Amino acid sequence: MPHPHVNVISDMEDVSKLIDIIYESKISYVRSNLSIHLHESQIKLLKNVHKHSKKHHRNVRVRQYAKISEDDNHFKMHSKLFLKSYEKLARKNLVEILDVDDLSYDVVLTEYGEEILSEIKKLESEWAEIADCNLEELRKVALNTFEITYKFKKNQKFQF
Repeated sequence: MPHPHVNVISDMEDVSKLIDIIYESKISYVRSNLSIHLHESQIKLLKNVHKHSKKHHRNVRVRQYAKISEDDNHFKMHSKLFLKSYEKLARKNLVEILDVDDLSYDVVLTEYGEEILSEIKKLESEWAEIADCNLEELRKVALNTFEITYKFKKNQKFQF
C-alpha cells in the first residue's frame, strides 16, 4: 500500500508546496547522511562562507561595507547575529573568523570545513540522482526567477 501522501502530492497544484517538499527532501537527505550534526541554517551558512570567499563576492562585500555609515543600526544588528552564527561554526572547527582591515570581520573555511562542504556537495549529488531531477527544466526555472532574489538583495543594500 503506497504512503497516503503519494496521492495528495500527485494531485497537488500548488507550486510553492511542491518546491518546499523537494527542498525539505534534499536537506533531510543531506542532514541524515552527513558525518557531523549541522542544522539546516548552518549548512546554508557554510555554503555562503565558501561563496563569499570568492574574489568577486569578497570585492562586493568590501565595496558595500565601505558605504555603510558608522551609525547604521540595521547593519550592526545583522552583523552581530551573523557573527554569533559564524562562532557556532568556528566552535565545530568548520570556519575561522578573521580580523581584517577592509571588513568588520571575515570568515573562511578551515580544512575540515572544506571537507564537510565537499561531503555536502556529494550528498546533494546523490540526492539529485535519487530524485531524478530534470536539470534543463530546473535551470529554466532558476533563470526565470533569479532576478527576484538579486533585486531584493540589492534593495537591502546587500545586507542580509
